[in-house]
Amino acid sequence: MKILFLLLLIPLFMIPAFAETQTLPTDKGTLDVKLTHDPIEPDVLTKMNIDFINPQTQKTQVHIDYSVVVSKDGETVFGPTQLIHTSEGEVNIPIDFNRGEGMYSMDVEVEGILFSPIPPESVSFDILVGEAQAQPITPPESNVNEENGGCLIATATYGSELAPQVQQLRELRDNTILSTESGMAFMSTFNQFYYSFSPSVADFEREQPVFKEFMKISLTPMLTSLSLLNHVNIDSEEEMLGYGISIVLLNIGMYVGIPLFGILKLYQFKKD
Repeated sequence: MKILFLLLLIPLFMIPAFAETQTLPTDKGTLDVKLTHDPIEPDVLTKMNIDFINPQTQKTQVHIDYSVVVSKDGETVFGPTQLIHTSEGEVNIPIDFNRGEGMYSMDVEVEGILFSPIPPESVSFDILVGEAQAQPITPPESNVNEENGGCLIATATYGSELAPQVQQLRELRDNTILSTESGMAFMSTFNQFYYSFSPSVADFEREQPVFKEFMKISLTPMLTSLSLLNHVNIDSEEEMLGYGISIVLLNIGMYVGIPLFGILKLYQFKKD
C-alpha cells in the first residue's frame, strides 16, 4: 500500500531537494546552461556547478570555452575570469558571496565550442543569497517561442522531439496558450518552475528505462486533458483563464482525487 501511494505521488514531487537547479538557454540559443548549487549563505565558500548542454541532444556538450563573473549591486564579487576551457563540458567553481545577503547576478559567457571560436553568447542568473533560492532572469519572449524551447521531459519520455505527443504540447503552447497575455504570463512563471527540475528528470529517464515507461503512463492523462483545448475557440483573456483553470482542476482530479479515492476504497476494503 505504501509503495503504491508513493508511486502515485511521484509526478507531484520530482523537484530535487538536495540542491538548487536552474537551466536557461544562452541568448542566441546555441547551448543550454545548467546551474546547480547547494543553499548559499553569505561569506561561505559555495561550489557552483555549471553544465553546458546541447539543446538538440540534451547531452553534455564537451570542449567549451567560457568565462564567469558574479556581481552584486553593480560591484564585482568574482571574476571576470579569463577564458577557461572545459573538456568535459561541466565545471565546479567555488565562489564566496561576501557582500551579505541579497540578490547577486551570475553571468556565464560562452566563446568557443569544440575548439572553434564563436561570437560570445551569454546567460544570466539571479541568485538570492541567504534564502537558498536561485531565480533566473525570465527568458526573452522570442526564446519561449523557439522550436527547441523546451519540452524536455516529454522529449525524453517519447524519444524524439518529432514524437506526436511532443508536437502536441508545442502546438498547444505556441498556438493557444501564448496567444493571450494571461497565457504568456503563465508560461513565463511556468518556465522558471519547469526548467528547475526538468533536465534532471529527463536525464533520469534516459538512465532508467523503467522510469521512462512509468512517465509515459503518468503523462497520458495530462495529454488527453490538454487535447481538449484543441476543440475550443479561445478569443479572449476570460476564456483563456476559464479553460485554463478548468484544465488545472481536471488534472488535479485525475492525479490526486482519483488515486486518493482508490486508496481510501482499498483501505476500507482491507479494514472490512
